[in-house]
Amino acid sequence: MIDGFVGRQAVRLTGGMTGVFTFIRRWRRIAAAAVALSVTSPAIAQDETGFQAYLQQVRGRALAAGVRPATLDAVLPTLTLNQRVIALDRQQPESSPNAPVSMFAPYRATHVDAARISRGRSTYLAQRGRLARIEAETGVPEQIMVAIWGHETNYGSYTGNFDLLRSLASLAYEGRRRPLFEGEFIAAMMMIDRGVPRDRLVGSWAGATGNPQFLPSVYLRLARDADGDGRADIWNSAADTLASIGNYFTMAGWRPGEPWGIAVDVPASFSRGEVRNRLVSPRCPRVFERHSGWRTMAEWRALGMVPQSGRWPDDRVQATLIEPDGPGRTAYLLTHNYRVILDYNCSNFYALSVGLLADAIAD
Repeated sequence: MIDGFVGRQAVRLTGGMTGVFTFIRRWRRIAAAAVALSVTSPAIAQDETGFQAYLQQVRGRALAAGVRPATLDAVLPTLTLNQRVIALDRQQPESSPNAPVSMFAPYRATHVDAARISRGRSTYLAQRGRLARIEAETGVPEQIMVAIWGHETNYGSYTGNFDLLRSLASLAYEGRRRPLFEGEFIAAMMMIDRGVPRDRLVGSWAGATGNPQFLPSVYLRLARDADGDGRADIWNSAADTLASIGNYFTMAGWRPGEPWGIAVDVPASFSRGEVRNRLVSPRCPRVFERHSGWRTMAEWRALGMVPQSGRWPDDRVQATLIEPDGPGRTAYLLTHNYRVILDYNCSNFYALSVGLLADAIAD
């Protein structure tokens, strides 16, 4: 999705990813120590002079992380402060954590619509050979990979036009989430060192790029070359795009053969208090507080749930319950694989829509 960074600040940097992120964690700690001074000091105002001074500070940290001096010399002098991305970031929902939760139905109507389903089926058929190979290698269903592509960029029709380096540097300078954005800024320069052309680094205002809308650090770790040309081209290659999405889901823990969830009808006599979730998630708490506690499919069936498809997954599969439009409307039993979709973007509406679009594409 090109609509920014809802849920992604914790998402794209988790999911079992290690290795190349060591440098990001290191510089996040360094950057975090500097945030209070840089944000509150009257000597460093939110202006172009302060921004240029900040870039010189980042230069040393980027060199220490392994970015080539020639890359820094080519990039840093071209950057100016982008106040627009700072304003967009301040408008994000996490800035209003107590806002009421809206209903899912309107979101579903615009994200699992006939046009997106139709185009998804066409993409699915056109890429069937590649998809089958990737599913055989990763265990991630073909339709899930297509649905992610569809949700992120409408199958590549719009991938964003913000200059990633300028956006990330501006967001890092603003300071509220400096450890995150500075790490991604450094990762973007490492992409250039790896051979990605500077002019290809465009995307969402929050720094996601390409068909799957990967953050730079995720690209470094998980982007794949599936067409054998020696480049992980998530901008122009359908093969690389789908293989990279499949690799992401594999690394995030996708369980082959298990559905993401099923739509169910909840009996009027159902006692929700008996399955209330008593745990508080350290990540995306507003997302997970809408889920019940875990039960097996056999236990949910005993509680009177009725699958709308008429089919149950294996009795041993664990699931939580969500009623995204409230009692009396369609509810969903969500498995571990739903949590993997949330790892991609920590939003219930996003994850439900990906699952439902995938199901519609496969029908």
